[in-house]
Amino acid sequence: MSIIFPIDTMFAKVSPLPAVLLALVVSEAVAFIAPIPPSHQLAVASLPKSNRVLYSVTASASSTAMPTADPSVVLQRVFENDKRPVILFDGICNMCNSAVNLALDWDPNATLRFAALQSDVGRALLEANGRDADDISSIVLVNSDGAYIKSDAILRITEELSPTWLPVPLARPAAKAGRLLIPKFFRDVIYDGVADRRYRILGMRDECRLGDEEKFAARFVDDSLAAA
Repeated sequence: MSIIFPIDTMFAKVSPLPAVLLALVVSEAVAFIAPIPPSHQLAVASLPKSNRVLYSVTASASSTAMPTADPSVVLQRVFENDKRPVILFDGICNMCNSAVNLALDWDPNATLRFAALQSDVGRALLEANGRDADDISSIVLVNSDGAYIKSDAILRITEELSPTWLPVPLARPAAKAGRLLIPKFFRDVIYDGVADRRYRILGMRDECRLGDEEKFAARFVDDSLAAA
């Protein structure tokens, strides 16, 4: 059974943080205060079992029966007809899945795509960018030219988002300011502190998220692109 915390209730009354940390907080808020909308929270339970885009966390992604293509081939397929960047996220992490839900809601122009780090596509994209296929230690933002990890990935993702609670589009300039004004080492220390504790903070699910309900289905990279 998946472990789901009532994040909406827990953080409903969180007050704004000091402006001096806005650039970093806006990005880290994706991990810290992302509420799970009811539609997302109930998606797994309401889908017919045959349509669930999940697999057991106890099963390794590499143990799937379908052989996978060379990582360079998968990379080419993923960006051949769609140049939008891909966010690789931890599909069993409640915090990460909350962040994905928030990014979906805050990206009305659908400028970003998603894939679980544990998926065949995710593993191939990791290898294609010089990372171990089993490395789920960091969120990764992949484009056709390369990849960004840790706080660099978070800030670049934030540049593409339009938070609904901001009266003016401040996410992009705040994220850019964060990259320029806050040293990468300091940003990554904060990121690692959260990432290393993500399962203890909000728990984990026992199934890996490989997609979403119909509304956002097209935002997730088709895992069949990794087939040999």
